[in-house]
Amino acid sequence: MNVRDILNAGPVIPVVTVDDAARGPGLARALLAGGIRVIEVTMRTPAALDAVRAIRAQVPDCIVGVGTLLDRRQIGPAVEAGAVFAVSPGFDPDLVAPVAAAGLAYLPGIQTVSEAMAARRAGLDTLKFFPAKAAGGTYALDQIRPVLPDIAFCPTGGIGAEDAPAYLKLANVLCVGGSFPAPTDAINAGDWGRIEDLARQAAALKV
Repeated sequence: MNVRDILNAGPVIPVVTVDDAARGPGLARALLAGGIRVIEVTMRTPAALDAVRAIRAQVPDCIVGVGTLLDRRQIGPAVEAGAVFAVSPGFDPDLVAPVAAAGLAYLPGIQTVSEAMAARRAGLDTLKFFPAKAAGGTYALDQIRPVLPDIAFCPTGGIGAEDAPAYLKLANVLCVGGSFPAPTDAINAGDWGRIEDLARQAAALKV
């Protein structure tokens, strides 16, 4: 799948931190039951890649990727675990080619027009806008659209259920990323009913 296909799969990509890999499949099933197919597992815990591996094995309908990709050393393990896509908080031109060669769809982050132009020169037309709220939010994205009309964004960072609709109304926004469909406390508690309800609300944000 290419990155736009992934981002177009739903209005919200849950960005999750998993401390216990055994909870990964239950989390993925709850999100799917609520109408969300795509999940980004951040590589911030020792359990992250095992969680990706478990999700791919047990919940094959889920499109699972990894977040917080910072250097080349993380690419191979992410592919081995079964990740379909990778997300970086910023734009590092040295990561573009190796990520593509590994067969991963790639969503690097930018915060400024200069960074977006550099990513565009590297052949990328779909970017993460991070941290969205701190970088100017919907106003900034609306200002970027006329000067870079071919670039589409997934804003992430400081976005909750209450302000996600304002982002989703923008012509250059495909979806938003955030933890609000699957809060860490609900994951740690195994509260799949709560996550299914939150996922259903998130999936309904944009028709």
